Amino acid sequence: MKQPAIFNWSGGKDSALALYKVQQSGRFDVQTLLTTVSEPYQRVSMHGVRVALLQQQAASLRLPCRQLLLPEMPSMTAYEELMAATLHDLQGQGATAAIFGDIFLEDLRRYREEKLAAAGWEAVFPLWGVPTAELIREFIGLGFKTITTCVNEKYLDQSFVGRVIDEDFLRDLPAHVDPCGENGEFHTFVFDGPLFREPVAFEKGEIVYRKYTPPPKAADSDYECGDGDDPSPFDTGFWYCDLV
Repeated sequence: MKQPAIFNWSGGKDSALALYKVQQSGRFDVQTLLTTVSEPYQRVSMHGVRVALLQQQAASLRLPCRQLLLPEMPSMTAYEELMAATLHDLQGQGATAAIFGDIFLEDLRRYREEKLAAAGWEAVFPLWGVPTAELIREFIGLGFKTITTCVNEKYLDQSFVGRVIDEDFLRDLPAHVDPCGENGEFHTFVFDGPLFREPVAFEKGEIVYRKYTPPPKAADSDYECGDGDDPSPFDTGFWYCDLV
């Protein structure tokens, strides 16, 4: 019998590959995708993707998507209270496992496991420990297609945003940048692949630059910053490519 689960879905490449592996394994019954969304901007946190495209993506995947709506720059306490309430509701619907696309960030995994275990959940990491160069080439080889929607200027310049990830993109990456962007170097939107009933249609819009100055102990936009004690999680700017 498959274990009922939720999938923590960013809409990006790591999520897509992890979901693919989960569905291939046959171990879990993924009941819903769960995505953190900026309520004021109606966009996926950090990725900057419009909610309308998230909804199209979920429809093509044939899975419902639960949005966790967050205020602008919430504190970790506010975030954790909202997440706890959402998980309690999903747990009441039968889910017992939460699946993530994380690859090697130990602090992040420990944070997730501790919070979820306290609430009676199992945390699952299908991609954990696999070399990222291997993962990204598996992703491309399977036929997934993804575009960069956000790049961190600390690691990459504007020319890398709005690009489809292919072998040319990987060759152009600086040596210090992880090929899966696991350190937050870039974020993506997956628009086609073996899980999709049909490609998600979009056009590239304007490219914009944003720099954030959150208050102390604000959660970062992925809400994955461990114990939230970093007083300046955004010490850099970001280039975004709007998809419409």
